[in-house]
Amino acid sequence: MSCPDCFTGSVLVGEPTGVISNIDGAYFANGGNSESESKRAIILLTDIFGVIEPLLTKNSALTSRCYEGLKLKNPKVLADQFALNLKCDVWVPDLFAGHPPVTVEQMEMLPDRAGVKLGFFGILKMIFVVLPSFWGLFVANRKSVVDGRTISFLEKLQERNKYDKLGAIGYCFGGGIATRLGATTSYFDSIVLAHPSAPTDDLIKAIKAPTAWAQPEDDWGIKPARLEEIEALYAGRQGKDTFVDYEIKVYKGCGTILFSF
Repeated sequence: MSCPDCFTGSVLVGEPTGVISNIDGAYFANGGNSESESKRAIILLTDIFGVIEPLLTKNSALTSRCYEGLKLKNPKVLADQFALNLKCDVWVPDLFAGHPPVTVEQMEMLPDRAGVKLGFFGILKMIFVVLPSFWGLFVANRKSVVDGRTISFLEKLQERNKYDKLGAIGYCFGGGIATRLGATTSYFDSIVLAHPSAPTDDLIKAIKAPTAWAQPEDDWGIKPARLEEIEALYAGRQGKDTFVDYEIKVYKGCGTILFSF
């Protein structure tokens, strides 16, 4: 599921240089080789804002939510940077089938640094603002749906490109998908999680790929005590056939805004 931290962030510098592919409309950033030559790729799984192709203008008769996509270039800019620096292909699938459930404006009130609290009335206001997105958050994009979309994309991608290795980078909502698929499938050879949706014990025990965590000090979804439990679950696999390498890094002074798009 999503958490309130999915819903905030800032616009990155730069403009996207990749393309929208014909594989479910996913964004593609070339790692310096042609798609057919590359042997490895990163799957960037976005937060709740998704990766909308900017086709509409502010004066469009269609929904203002689609206009929001004009500002949500961050996943594409990140994908371009990863492709440039890591010399591999990067794909950003559309997790929400063109309809991300919330807008940036709905969550502008969220704190951008550690230690800042919303308070009782702030939380009530946030609930009121997000309420119109209830269907999109909890029904149209429930776990089974977004996981299924992602698996379908991965199957199509591998059928065409046949990468030797796939890595996943998941941000918040997308981190939840990366965790679940990392535990229940064998698509990913490595996983990076940036303040993912809170996982269950069973998922952590079952995750199959080496995993690196990047956590803000103040995370709504995963409190310090829970993070210690998660680390203990990884450590408990030491000496067993199920052990995977892991790293958990906490960024002091950071709120989750720095880990979302």
